[in-house]
Parts: sequence; C-alpha cells; structure tokens
Amino acid sequence: MDTDVDAGIADGDSIPFQFLSLKNIVAFFAVFGWSGIGFINAGLSSWLVILLATICGLVMMIAMGALFYFISKLAESGTLKIKNAIGKLGEVYLVIPAKRNGMGKVQLNLQGSIRTLDAITDETEKIPTSSIIQVIDVIDEQILLVKKQGI
Repeated sequence: MDTDVDAGIADGDSIPFQFLSLKNIVAFFAVFGWSGIGFINAGLSSWLVILLATICGLVMMIAMGALFYFISKLAESGTLKIKNAIGKLGEVYLVIPAKRNGMGKVQLNLQGSIRTLDAITDETEKIPTSSIIQVIDVIDEQILLVKKQGI
C-alpha cells in the first residue's frame, strides 16, 4: 500500500488552545509550590493545602493557556491582499498607456503602507504621472485596472 500525505502543521498552528504544554506544567508546579507554602504557613490542614494549591496551579495553567491563545490571535500574516485595492484612490507613478496598450505604475496606501503596483487603463488617453486614479478592478490577481479621477 502506498500513501502520500501532505500536511501543513507547523509550531502547533492547528491547536488553538494548549492546556498541556511545558510552559503550563512549569507554571502549575511553580504556583502549586508557592501557594502550598503560603497555605502551610497559614496553618491549614494537609488535605486542604493540597486541594487549594492544586486549584491555584490549575487556575494558573488556564490563565497561561488563555494568555498565549490571545497573543497568538494578534499575529498578522503580512500577505498583500490586492483585492483590498478596489475602490482606493492613488497616484500615477509611471505613465499608464491608453486602452491597455501597456503597463504603468501607481502608488496607493494599501493595508497600512504605500505600495507601488502595476496598472493598466481602458481610457482613451494615457494617464500622466502625478494624476489621481481610482482602482476599478484587479486583473490576474496582480494588475490593477484604474481610471483617472476627475478633479
């Protein structure tokens, strides 16, 4: 029997909340130990010290797991989603030839930074440098279709 499996699991990406991990187990024993010492010094009985220290350790494990879960949600991929450009205004960086006879370049603010992207137009006249444009569509997931914005 021949099998071929492609799996993309890296750094625990598929596990959103990790309750049992090395850092959580270390946190459990640290809090279990220190809270146990505190409860013993408070004069509690042995069974109550073990119960309360265990509860404190488990609460710490849950808190650590939740903390790292929410921190992982803060990450961004950084991948440019060119479809977000549709409807945005920008400025022509290199002349855009008329009627899709060639490509020019435009600059626009996309996903929080200024990007320079390839652009074409359906207009009958070329769009000169420094003109304001609006993105109408995205062609082949990489080229912007733009029109000159009237001022």
